[in-house]
Amino acid sequence: MLRLSWSTFTERWPLFVGAALTVCLGVALVQSSLLVLISVATLDAPAGLSTTELAGFAESVEVGVTLSALTLAFSAFLTVFIVGSTFAFTVAQRRRDLALLRLAGGGRGQLRRLLLGEAVLLGGIGTAAGVPVGLAVMAFQSWLLGALGFVPPGFTPQWRTWILGVSVGVGVAVAVAGVLVAARRASRVQPLEALRDSGEAARVMTAGRWGAGGLFGAGAVALVVLSPLGGAGGGQAMAVNAALCAAVAFSALSPLLVPGIARLLPAQAGGVLAELAGANLRDGVRRSASIAAPLIVLVGLLLGQTAALTSFATAAAAEQRRGTSGDLVVEATGAAAGPWVSGVPGVAATSTELTVPISVTRGTGEDAETERGTALVVDPAAYERFHPGTAGLAGLRGRAAAAGPGGDAGSPGETVAVRAGGADLGPLPVVAAAPARIGGGANLLLPAGLVPEHELADAPSRTFVALHPGADGMSVAAAVATVGEVHTVDEWSARDAAARDAMSTSVLLVIMGLGGVYALIGVVNAVVVGASARRPEFAAARAAGLSRGQVVRSALLESWAVTVIGLLLGVLAAGTTFLAVLATTAVVTGAATLAVPWPFVLTVCVGAFLVTGATSVITSMSATRTLPVALLGSRE
Repeated sequence: MLRLSWSTFTERWPLFVGAALTVCLGVALVQSSLLVLISVATLDAPAGLSTTELAGFAESVEVGVTLSALTLAFSAFLTVFIVGSTFAFTVAQRRRDLALLRLAGGGRGQLRRLLLGEAVLLGGIGTAAGVPVGLAVMAFQSWLLGALGFVPPGFTPQWRTWILGVSVGVGVAVAVAGVLVAARRASRVQPLEALRDSGEAARVMTAGRWGAGGLFGAGAVALVVLSPLGGAGGGQAMAVNAALCAAVAFSALSPLLVPGIARLLPAQAGGVLAELAGANLRDGVRRSASIAAPLIVLVGLLLGQTAALTSFATAAAAEQRRGTSGDLVVEATGAAAGPWVSGVPGVAATSTELTVPISVTRGTGEDAETERGTALVVDPAAYERFHPGTAGLAGLRGRAAAAGPGGDAGSPGETVAVRAGGADLGPLPVVAAAPARIGGGANLLLPAGLVPEHELADAPSRTFVALHPGADGMSVAAAVATVGEVHTVDEWSARDAAARDAMSTSVLLVIMGLGGVYALIGVVNAVVVGASARRPEFAAARAAGLSRGQVVRSALLESWAVTVIGLLLGVLAAGTTFLAVLATTAVVTGAATLAVPWPFVLTVCVGAFLVTGATSVITSMSATRTLPVALLGSRE
């Protein structure tokens, strides 16, 4: 049976090239992301680092691990989704060939073994190509992480021999899993039904599709409803994942949704070719749905992730500006800047915040968990004055701590063990909590005098300054500029907002960059596979009187119609994230915020039309090179 699978592959190789390519790229992405993740997680700190430098190194490692893990999860999801949909579409395109095998005496078990044999071959070929491609992807991914500052300087991912077993397992397992359900369904269809495209063979909405669509659709609704209850951190995570669930749901239901939306498109206004394209779109449900599915996922995830990151960054900037009062901000190093600034003529009040790295241990014994973070060393009364909305810090004195705006390090009534830099502060009761912010912040607030002075010598400090009425702000700014960098509060807030936007863009580029390209290749592959089986159809259209150019234009209109539908459903999927973002920001910050990056949306839409259009023209031109008579008289 494996020889028959190989013979089928060599004879129908144009149909299988796309499937092998998706396996190759999927293996490359997963292999690269896993190696980068392991390399970052096991990275040892260089010798001779100071406490501050060691904290910065640990923070870089933590960020690198987080981003690599997210990239790995996203790559694995895309691999399973795109490979599975590609293999299912490939099997559906061959249902007549498989029916002839059944009529020739092949049993159901033999048919399943044939398809599984093909999957093993394609998985092996894709894996063999994916391993070296993965090395190139790993080099690019590690360079990107380093260029954006998400990993420590000099980071180099390490090759591990055992990754070959993982790559083989991923490639072959995903290929076999992708074809398994399709093979089972193909073997259950009666041969005559497959030849006539009737009965079970004509049914495109299977129980599995209904189940997946309902399950992920319900998940998207649940995430939208629950996101405002998740707080600053949980709400953001649920909002981002809502678009993912909705995109999978729409993809599963695409054989139902695509033709339904196609009937709403104004085909009559485009003439005969538009009517023909509309008819082909509604008739070729499997083909249209397979092209739309990766497009839905691509657009839904890209727009959902981008809008979520942009919106939360915008909300965080606005929240920070509302939660900060004063006239000037002085950024310096060490604790000495604050007292010096407070003595400058014209200064009415100051609040100095020093940032120190901490590790917090919650629980005892086997239940103890230690996490790294940051703390602000503050004067409680001054902190409350310069941060409107903060109250209840009167008890933050002596040996005590308060939960900071970043949270996740304790709650009032809890006792946590804290290390600040190299100093062990011991167990500290959490006596209060600052309002949680959607933009995060320090995990703990510590009172002045608790952290040893030598740990604060190199600590970054930020001093907020309020001026006396009538004081000359420029003169005061010039005076305090001798100890640090001076900005107005508005300038400081705007600069912080720009940094958040840049960070959001960098995170999106790392997580979605390679995955987005992979999903786009999945769209191209679906168009190519769909056109490879349409040679007789194109020949019949030309024999009926259409020119080659008209056939190509009709295929282009059909491809663009599917693109419109895919974009529409992708935007609707992203809309679930939009709703969750609005609900989350309204609850956490008090102001519903949604920042849609319209230039990016336009770029995605135009890019989708260009890619699908160019692919459709190239494949249809290739499919119509042969004379119609030769195709109509062939064994196809």
